[in-house]
Amino acid sequence: RGLGEFAVRGGILDLFAPGWSEALRLDFFGDTLESIRVFDVATQRSTGQRKSMSLQAMSEVALTPETISRFRRSYIEAFGAPSRDDALYAAVSEGRRFAGMEHWLPFFYERLETVFDYLPDAPVVFDHLAHEALAERHTLILDHYEARRKQADSALKDAVPYKPVAPDLLYLSPDNLKASLGPREDIDFTVFDAPDVGGKKVFHAGSRHGRSFAEERADPNINVFDVVVKHIADERAARRRVIVAGWTEGSLDRLGQILAEHHLGNLKPVATLAEVEKLEPGQAGLAVLPLESGFETDDMVVVAEQDILGDRLIRRSKRKKKASDFIAEASALSAGDIVVHADHGIGRFIGLRTIEAVGAPHDCLEIHYAGDDRLFLPVENIELLSRYGSDSAEATLDKLGGGAWQARKARLKRRLLDMAGQLIRIAAERQMRAAPAMIPAEGLYGEFAARFPYEETDDQQTAIDAVMDDLGAGKPMDRLVCGDVGFGKTEVALRAAFIAAMEGFQVAVVVPTTLLSRQHFKTFSQRFSGLPIRIAQASRLVGSKELAETKKGVAEGTVDIVVGTHALLGSSISFKNLGLLIIDEEQHFGVKHKERLKELKNDVHVLTLSATPIPRTLQLALTGVRELSLIATPPVDRMAVRTFISPFDPLVIRETLLRERYRGGHSFYVVPRISDLAEIHDFLKESVPELKVAVAHGQMPPGELDDIMNAFYDGQYDVLLSTTIVESGLDIPTANTLIIHRADMFGLAQLYQLRGRVGRSKVRAYALFTLPVNRKLTDTAERRLKVLQSLDTLGAGFQLASHDLDIRGAGNLLGEEQSGHIKEVGFELYQQMLEEAVAEVKDTGEVQD
Repeated sequence: RGLGEFAVRGGILDLFAPGWSEALRLDFFGDTLESIRVFDVATQRSTGQRKSMSLQAMSEVALTPETISRFRRSYIEAFGAPSRDDALYAAVSEGRRFAGMEHWLPFFYERLETVFDYLPDAPVVFDHLAHEALAERHTLILDHYEARRKQADSALKDAVPYKPVAPDLLYLSPDNLKASLGPREDIDFTVFDAPDVGGKKVFHAGSRHGRSFAEERADPNINVFDVVVKHIADERAARRRVIVAGWTEGSLDRLGQILAEHHLGNLKPVATLAEVEKLEPGQAGLAVLPLESGFETDDMVVVAEQDILGDRLIRRSKRKKKASDFIAEASALSAGDIVVHADHGIGRFIGLRTIEAVGAPHDCLEIHYAGDDRLFLPVENIELLSRYGSDSAEATLDKLGGGAWQARKARLKRRLLDMAGQLIRIAAERQMRAAPAMIPAEGLYGEFAARFPYEETDDQQTAIDAVMDDLGAGKPMDRLVCGDVGFGKTEVALRAAFIAAMEGFQVAVVVPTTLLSRQHFKTFSQRFSGLPIRIAQASRLVGSKELAETKKGVAEGTVDIVVGTHALLGSSISFKNLGLLIIDEEQHFGVKHKERLKELKNDVHVLTLSATPIPRTLQLALTGVRELSLIATPPVDRMAVRTFISPFDPLVIRETLLRERYRGGHSFYVVPRISDLAEIHDFLKESVPELKVAVAHGQMPPGELDDIMNAFYDGQYDVLLSTTIVESGLDIPTANTLIIHRADMFGLAQLYQLRGRVGRSKVRAYALFTLPVNRKLTDTAERRLKVLQSLDTLGAGFQLASHDLDIRGAGNLLGEEQSGHIKEVGFELYQQMLEEAVAEVKDTGEVQD
C-alpha cells in the first residue's frame, strides 16, 4: 500500500515502484515476464495494462553485502565498538533498512559525488545573496553537529542515541565549494551596481535602490503622502522621469486618487516600457508593476506602492474559492471517508479512479453505496459532495437510486422550513427597531483603508462591504464574521469602528483575555494615530487610576473607542452614546457576561468575530438570528503551518528553537499547566542557553505581564514560555515556531487555535507537538493529534469542525432536535439545507411582518 513496498505471491509480484502513481502487478511464468498490469490496492482488481516499466532506486542507500561491510567498518572506525542498544548498527548489519539511515551516507560509499561531477563543464551562476546564504547554512550545519555530538557525550535521559557524522564527510563547505568549481566559468549576478572583483564576471543592471519612506510612515506627526509628493516634485524638477507603480489596477487607482488629493497632478498612465521612454524628462506616470520596492537609474525614478504604504502583498489568487465549498478538492478526502452526495445520499469515498468515457480517460471519485453499488463522480462535480461530519461508525450507507434518501431529505426540509419561519420572525422583529445610520466620509475612509498594510482578500472585502451596508441601513446590525485564524477579521472590525467613531458614536471592543485586549488596544491606537479619536483600554493590565479615568471618559463621551475585557461589562461602566459593540470570541464569555452583552445590544450595532472552529459557533450562526459572513480566503502569500508530532526529544527542541532564531524569528513554547512552567524553564536554560526565555501566565501581576509581553513584541526575548493565555487572537508576525508540551492534554479546538498563533506572515511556520516518552496515549488524544496533523492546508477550520464533532459528539452543543437532523443527512448538508430553507421562506414572503 506504500511507495516502495512489494509482495510476492507465487509467480505474481505486486510492486508500488518509485516514480509511479499506481501499483503494478508483474505476472511471471518461470523467469519470463508475461504481463504488466496496473491494479487498485484497495480492491486488488486490475485497471489497465502497461507495455514496459522503468525501475528507479528507492533510496540513496542500497544495502548490498559490499555496502553493509563498508558501513560496519567505517562506523567502528568513527565511533568505536557499538553498544548492544545501537539500533542503527544492528539493523544495517542484518540488511534491514533503518529510518534516517541516509544521515550516515558517507559510511556506505568510498566517496560521494556532487552536482559538479555530473555537470563537469557547465558554468555556475550565483545569485547576489548565494554566498552569504551558503555560509549561514554551513554555520547552521556545524551548530547542529556540535549539539548532537554533545548529546551523544552526555547521554541525556529519554533521548534517542544518535552518533553524528562529521559535516565535511556529508556536506560541501564554502571552501570545498570553491575547490569543486575548478576552472569552470563562475559568474556572480546582482541587480545593483557592483565593481568587478579580481577579473570575476559580475553582471548588474546599472540601477540602485529607490527612496523608502519607512521613517516617515513610522512618525505619526508626518503625513507620508505629503513627503512622497514633495520627493516626486523634486525628481521632476531635476528633469527625471518618475513612475508611480502599483500592484493592481484597483490599488493604483486608489493610490493615484490619494496623491491627487495631496496636489500631485498630471500623472499619465503608461502600460509598457516603450511608453515610459516616450515620456518627456520631468514627466510623471502611473504603471501597474508588481515590484517589492522602487529603484532609480540616471534618468528615471520608480516609486513603488510598498515604498509608500509599507509591506503590501498584492497578488490576487487565481481562483476565487467560495466559502460554501466545504470539499474544494479531492486531496481533502481520504479513502474510507463518509461523504454525502446531494442527489444520492450517504456513501463511502474509496479513491480516485481514471475511467474511459467517450474514448478519453477521465478522473473520477469512486463512491460505494449499500449493496456494493458504485458511483463514479467526475472531479469537476466535486461540489455535489459534502462531508458527513457525524460519527462515521454510525453512518448507514444509502441504496443508490433508492427513494429513502429523497424521502428523508423532503421530511427534513419540511422541518427546516418551520425552523426557518421562526428565525425569520425573530429577525423581522429586530428589523422593526431603528438604529443610527452610519455613512463613511469618502475621502477620509479611503485614506484610513490605505493604512492597511495588505491587500484585502475577496472574502474579507465582501465582509467589509456587508458591514458597511449594515451600518448604513438604519437598522441594528447583528453580524457574525467567522473566519480562520489569521484571516483578517480584525481589519473588518477596524473599518466598522472607524465609520462609527467618525460619525460621533462610541465604540466598545470586548475581548476575553487581557493579552488580546492589550494587542487590540495597540492595533487600534496605531491605525487611528493622527485622527481626532481618543482610544482607551479597560482590563486588568490597566492601573486603577487610569481605569477610573477611562470609566469617566466613557460616561462623559470623551472616550471614542474603548477596548477591554469583561471589565467593560461591569455595572459601573455606562456609555454616553454607544453606537457599535464589537465582540471578539464571544463563546469565551460566561453566562452573566452574555446577559450583560444582551442588555448592551438592544439598539446598537453589534459585530461579533470568531476564529474558533465551527462546533463552538454553530449555534450562534444557525440559531442566533444574525447575519453571517465567512472569511475562507487566506491572505496572499500565507503558507500553511507545517505540523509535526514527536516524542519529547531535547535535541529536536533545541534545533527547532535555534533554527527559528537563526532566521530572525521568535518562538512560543506552550505548556498545559502553570506547574509545568518551572520545569520547562530550567530545561530550556540548560538545553538552549543561547536563547532569552520569557515566562508568562494568567496569574502574574498585571504590570509584570505587560512588561514581558511588551519585551517579547519588541524582540527582546527569543522564546515566550507560557500557558494557554496566548491562545486567543495574539498576532506576532515574527513568531513562526510553536512547541506544545504534552500536546495530548489539550483539546482539538485549543490546539488549532494555538497553532494559529504562528504562520501569520509570509514566512513558513512550524508547529511541534511533543508527547511523553514511553506513555500510551488515550484513543481520543491520538485521534485529535492525527486529525490536526492531517489538516495542514489553509482554511482547514471548516474541515476541522466535522472531525471535532466526530470526536466530541454533538451533545447539547446543537440541541437534541438539531442533533437528530444532523444524524439524518450529515453536518454540512444540514447547514446548507437550513440556509436554503431560510432563503425560501424569505422569497415566498410567508412572514409578512
